[in-house]
Amino acid sequence: MAPGRVRGDGERERQREPEDRYEDEEYLEPVTAAEAAREGLRQVVGLTGKDPLGITSIQPSDDGWLIGVEVVEDHRIPASTDLLGLYEVELDIEGGLLGYRRTRRYQRGKGDGG
Repeated sequence: MAPGRVRGDGERERQREPEDRYEDEEYLEPVTAAEAAREGLRQVVGLTGKDPLGITSIQPSDDGWLIGVEVVEDHRIPASTDLLGLYEVELDIEGGLLGYRRTRRYQRGKGDGG
């Protein structure tokens, strides 16, 4: 008889071997950094409706990727006075959205001044 617990009907249940526990799990195909960057940009544009300027950062995280995306929050005349926003997007290992947030808002040309 196989090792394991005794079920209510007196039969023994087979214990799962360590290698068995991964048989039912689906392999997750990780996205590349470039794919994650494109997806992060797409998500911010889709969620905010703002005009994208580009990716400012990308770094791996425990759960996937953290992507920095810069957008135009408010178009002004002249364009040098546009109001910009920096968003942080968190994606899982497959590129699915976990969350996003605006981390900064600033006037074009004055981004590093605080």
